[in-house]
Order: sequence, then C-alpha cells, then structure tokens
Amino acid sequence: MTDFAPRSLLYVPGSNARALEKAPGLAADMLIIDLEDAVPADRKDDARAAMHAAVTAGFPDKRVAVRINGAGSAHQAADIESLAGLQIAAVVLPKVDAVADLEPVRGLHLPVLAMIETPTAIYAAREIAADPAVAGLIAGLNDLAHELKLSGGTDRGAMGHAIQAIVLAARAGGVWCFDGVYNAIDDAAGFAAEAGEGRRLGFDGKTLIHPSQVDLCNMAFAPSAREIVAAKALVAAATGGAQRYEGRMIEDMHVAAARALLARAGVA
Repeated sequence: MTDFAPRSLLYVPGSNARALEKAPGLAADMLIIDLEDAVPADRKDDARAAMHAAVTAGFPDKRVAVRINGAGSAHQAADIESLAGLQIAAVVLPKVDAVADLEPVRGLHLPVLAMIETPTAIYAAREIAADPAVAGLIAGLNDLAHELKLSGGTDRGAMGHAIQAIVLAARAGGVWCFDGVYNAIDDAAGFAAEAGEGRRLGFDGKTLIHPSQVDLCNMAFAPSAREIVAAKALVAAATGGAQRYEGRMIEDMHVAAARALLARAGVA
C-alpha cells in the first residue's frame, strides 16, 4: 500500500462489463471490484472470471482491490482461489465480526480492508484493527443500520457512537478507516454534506457506489486551498516547542499535522 490513504474508493460490479471497461478512466483513488453484494448469486462465476481478466490486463496508475464474499458464504473459497497470484492492492473482506474471520484470507498475503458491519464487529473493531493483516477498516453502515433495526434505513445520527468507534479502533491500530456508502446517487448536495462530515469525523476517505460521486469525494477529503495556506503559514512561523501563534497556543504536534496536510496535498 502507498503512504497516503485513498480518498475515494469506488465499488465496481464484477459482473458489469461496461463498468469494468470505464473504471480505468475514472478519478477514483481506488477501485474495488465487487464480487459480493453487487453481483447476483447466479453470476458469481462470471464476475470472478471478469475480475481476473480485468486485473490481469491491468489498470494503469490505479490501486485496485477486490471485495470477496464474507464468512459463511458458499462463494468465499472460490473468490479467494481466484485471487491467487494477482497483483492487487488489497482484499476487501465483508462481515468481519472477529479476528477469526480473517483466517481464510491470510494465505493471500495481501493487505486486508475489513468491513465493520454489525454490533458484534463494533465491539471487536479494536482487535480487528490491531491484526497485522489489516490495513484498514471500512464502515459498512447499510448492514449496521439493518442490524440495529433503525427505521427508515441508514441514520447516521443514531449510529454516531458506532461510527466513532470505528474511527477510534482504526487510529488505535494505526490503520486507515473509510466511511460507508451514500445510497442516494442523484443527491449530489446530500453526498457532499455527508462526505464533509466523514472527514470531520476523522475518516481517511469514503466508499462509493456511483462514478458521479468520485469528484465530490476527492474534493471533500482533499486539503482545501485555505487549509494549505494556513498550514504553510503555521510551519513557517514555528520555532519549536510551545508558542503563541495567531491568538492560540501551538506545539510540535500541530506543526507535524500541518506538514502532513501539505504532504497529502503534494505541496513542499
């Protein structure tokens, strides 16, 4: 994996030939070829074959992950077998409720993005994030809302504790964390608001279900021009240790954060 977390992680249905064909031209930081929820049960074999062909052909300048089917699925073993020897950035493993659920993919020796989708997973998230195989956590909020029996589907306010627990677990484990998908693909304003909220909550990026969400996501999770100017000024003014700066106290950790923001933005 690269030093910087992807901002935008777009699910691409493995059974959708047109989507796979268009994916390399999209601005998503990571493509997740999906063999799970986006693929009907009777098309799993087709999706695996299409994924294998697409990855073998290559996605120039793209990080590519594959989401396989989760624990208990009759399709998981075949999914894992189809990944053997492929050059991909990560395997996305859904429905990770415990460290034991990671066992089937350890032999791939690939970074794992573990999906946290149930109340059980929320309580186990710290141990999951601490596992050496895990490179990041993904908030599976649709499934979590269902498990919590929230009326009307996903309610981020009602899941606030669970969402923050995912971020806390990722930070404690020193791994990335990614926000869940936004279902209303025609609601650009709503998506932008949720992506902005996700960044404020501490997520590194967001999973996406439609290409129209990519640019808005990249914008939400990229440092703004105003943030870059402020970070440059803070770094230039820092003299080491605690000091007064523009009416507030700053110390070395604030300087480190400003440098990290500039590095993320590609600014020297």
